[in-house]
Amino acid sequence: MSQLKKSKLRLLAEIYFTFLKLGSVSFGGGYAMISLIEREIVNEKKWVEKEKIIDIFAVSESLPGAIALNSSAFVGFSIAGIPGAIAALLGNLTSPVIIVLTLMIIFANIKDYPVVQSAFKGIFPTIVGLILYAAYKIGKTAVTDYSTAIIVIASFCAAVFLNVAPIPLIISGAVAGILLVSIRNVCKKIQDRSSD
Repeated sequence: MSQLKKSKLRLLAEIYFTFLKLGSVSFGGGYAMISLIEREIVNEKKWVEKEKIIDIFAVSESLPGAIALNSSAFVGFSIAGIPGAIAALLGNLTSPVIIVLTLMIIFANIKDYPVVQSAFKGIFPTIVGLILYAAYKIGKTAVTDYSTAIIVIASFCAAVFLNVAPIPLIISGAVAGILLVSIRNVCKKIQDRSSD
């Protein structure tokens, strides 16, 4: 086997085991996993730049399916193409599938125990904290000016007070972004012409 193939296989194995680890410790779903993915992939491994990981999270959220799996596939793809996407997906799925199947069997027998119910009372607030932390980290990069702050506030209010579903909010955000960039480009051209 050539040195190039060995290095590719080594990279795919590293992607698999990285996402295996992330899938093993990320409780609370995809949103809770976002900060873990960012820390591991951007800060530790330096496989993806911070700006790109924010774009990956944004696209992953707007697509159907679980954000953790979508993000894993995008990150794996950006590192090593389609084999990287497959390795990341498999790594992310291995532990949860094994853990969920095992817990289903165990939980059916112990769900009524007071200690189990108490444990869940502590786990749920922790998950909310992880989701808030992920929102804070993404917000620091995504909210760059007044217009993006207005989009965040409008989206939050529409979701909380008007019960607008996520898909119309995401589409509205995309349209607002396109309009804002178009308006800025027109204003810049007008400014450039007036300065000449």
